[in-house]
Amino acid sequence: MIGRIAGRIEWRGADHVLIDVRGVGYIVHVSDRTLAALPGVGEACALYTELLVREDLLQLFGFPTMLEKEWHRLLTTVQGVGAKAAMAILGTLGAEGTARAITLGDARAIQAAPGIGPKIAQRVVLELKSKAPAIMAQGSSLMAEAVVTEEEAAPAPAVKAKPARSAPARPAVARAAYSADALSALLNLGYGQADAAQAVATVSGEAPEADTAELIRKALKLLMPKT
Repeated sequence: MIGRIAGRIEWRGADHVLIDVRGVGYIVHVSDRTLAALPGVGEACALYTELLVREDLLQLFGFPTMLEKEWHRLLTTVQGVGAKAAMAILGTLGAEGTARAITLGDARAIQAAPGIGPKIAQRVVLELKSKAPAIMAQGSSLMAEAVVTEEEAAPAPAVKAKPARSAPARPAVARAAYSADALSALLNLGYGQADAAQAVATVSGEAPEADTAELIRKALKLLMPKT
């Protein structure tokens, strides 16, 4: 499985790029949004990839983030949504916009993607709405891991040794991390800081053992308009 490609762009097509990786050229299909964000010919780039394998066809699809790759994989589990249709949705809305539309049940936003009709859009929302919080939580975790990796890569300043202190309770640290990730996901969905923070705090108090995905799911129920 080819999960990531890093090399130099040799060609830019209407819906794909040719990336040279140490003398081997890979054709990678990308969305309009991703294509617009990529550098020009001759410049370096890196994409996370998904390999589509069929009897008579091998195709690589490229994504700027692991979160978008996960959304593409999830979208293709919906009946009637192939790899290109999933790319069209992500190209129109992006990973965050797709998450927002599905979480809020906004089938019209999904339908705005080229080639996506009302029945398919409604099916996407209905089948993936319950799965969206888990992917959003995964995205928050990936962002947090990236920050930690950057911090670990930086040289540590010299400090004098200090007396050892007892570490804070691990469950408390985990709960704080879950709440922070859930709040970040709600803010990305467009909720206000005060409303999102209040919802997360309420849910965290009622369900102290909830992980990020469960916090998001329960907080969304609190934030949904009452009918």
